[in-house]
Amino acid sequence: MPTIKNAPFARRKFLRHGVMGLAGLSLRGADTTTNRPNVLFFAVDDLRPELGCYGVKAIKSPNIDRIAKRGMTFDRAYCQQAVCSPSRTSLLTGSRPDTTKVWDLVTHFRDAIPNVVTLPQHFRQNGYFVQGMGKIFHPGYDDERSWSVPWQTPKAPAYAMKSAPPVTDGGKPRQKDGPAFESAEVADNFYKDGMVADMAVSTLRGLKGKSTPFFLAVGFAKPHLPFVSPRKYWDLYDPAQIKLASNPFRPKDAPDYALTTSGELRNYVGMPASGPIPDHLARTLKHGYYAAVSYMDAQIGKVLDELDRQGLRQNTIIVLWGDHGWKLGEHGEWCKHSNVENDTNAPLLLSMPGMKNAGKHSRALVEFVDIYPTLSELAGLPLPAHLEGTSFKALLEDPERPWKRAAFSQYPRDKQLMGYSMRTDRYRFTVWVGRDDHSRVDAIELYDHRTDPRENINIAQSPAGKELVDRLMEQWRRGWRGAAADNGTPK
Repeated sequence: MPTIKNAPFARRKFLRHGVMGLAGLSLRGADTTTNRPNVLFFAVDDLRPELGCYGVKAIKSPNIDRIAKRGMTFDRAYCQQAVCSPSRTSLLTGSRPDTTKVWDLVTHFRDAIPNVVTLPQHFRQNGYFVQGMGKIFHPGYDDERSWSVPWQTPKAPAYAMKSAPPVTDGGKPRQKDGPAFESAEVADNFYKDGMVADMAVSTLRGLKGKSTPFFLAVGFAKPHLPFVSPRKYWDLYDPAQIKLASNPFRPKDAPDYALTTSGELRNYVGMPASGPIPDHLARTLKHGYYAAVSYMDAQIGKVLDELDRQGLRQNTIIVLWGDHGWKLGEHGEWCKHSNVENDTNAPLLLSMPGMKNAGKHSRALVEFVDIYPTLSELAGLPLPAHLEGTSFKALLEDPERPWKRAAFSQYPRDKQLMGYSMRTDRYRFTVWVGRDDHSRVDAIELYDHRTDPRENINIAQSPAGKELVDRLMEQWRRGWRGAAADNGTPK
């Protein structure tokens, strides 16, 4: 196994920027923001790129599809780490996990980079009225500097029906949550996402008369577990037509720790503590996930309808992203928490006024750290020096132009290892190194998407794979900076 010198993921010094004074903001906003576009920023939790606009006609997502028809759909968009807080932190700061030091669900990014200017904060500092609601940052770790008014989220019950008592092992509670799914005869706004949609609709009515442009961030929790939604959304799907994952097994010759054991799902009542999920239960879980997607999609529709009613659509950029992907039985596992394609690839759609390529797809490799510079450039704002992504504004003008050679994700395993994953046009290449010593390689994964798009066979150790591993290792060492520079795109 080769050792790695000068690994590109070593800790980097971070440029710290001060915060602009409020007095300066009010003067600037009055003079420079009159013609700038509004931004409607949809964040969705645990959303796979399985929607009508992604060619999956079995999924009922007419409102997200509306955004796609008037915008661009990115087929190969990748998060920086496939779990809520690290992914959202990277997107909202424009910085990668090794810079933010957020690799878990308990660390706040301001512990490591206290003066970083977040995406909504950047718009606020440039004269925008910025408001957030629902799940934007990770729950419990909001950032008050980012908003013109305090962020808010409604309180709502998790379930309509009383849940069964927790299952116990040896007399000790094992499952801390309620059931993993629920279908109930309730109104949309019984659950939190419906309440968030109502809040966004009310907010848009108040924003129409403002003299400054707005940046409205609306975060939806579904389809995150538990898969709860009103019954009418379950009724959209015939369980007999729901297909189970075609690869319910771990990748051949991959290290055992490459995937987890679906611990997030197993916390819910009725889920087996270990071992495979039975087929009948897997089908119900997928049914619940699909219903939750359609429920969330309907809430997005309510917000889009109000945007149209208020006459705001013609001057509003709309961006929708899922914070990471999700496994529904692929590789014999559920949830996220890994570097596989199912977890790192997530939906990304963007529409803007006067878009000449509306309705088109781009297969360019883009990353969630690219969203910050892209929205800034589209709004005519300066780009902060700390950004670690690349604006993909040029792809909106030409979706087939040459672009990044790779996208980068990562995931830790305990306190010992970090897996750094590079997705090229053809391959996924993941190198597992010591967290304190990146020159120590513990394992390598290599999947050929031309012959193995589901990543079922790790060919890193195959006789024919050595030369390819050496070549990809050289590219991997150059890291994300090299990927942006290789074909002339801006760093």
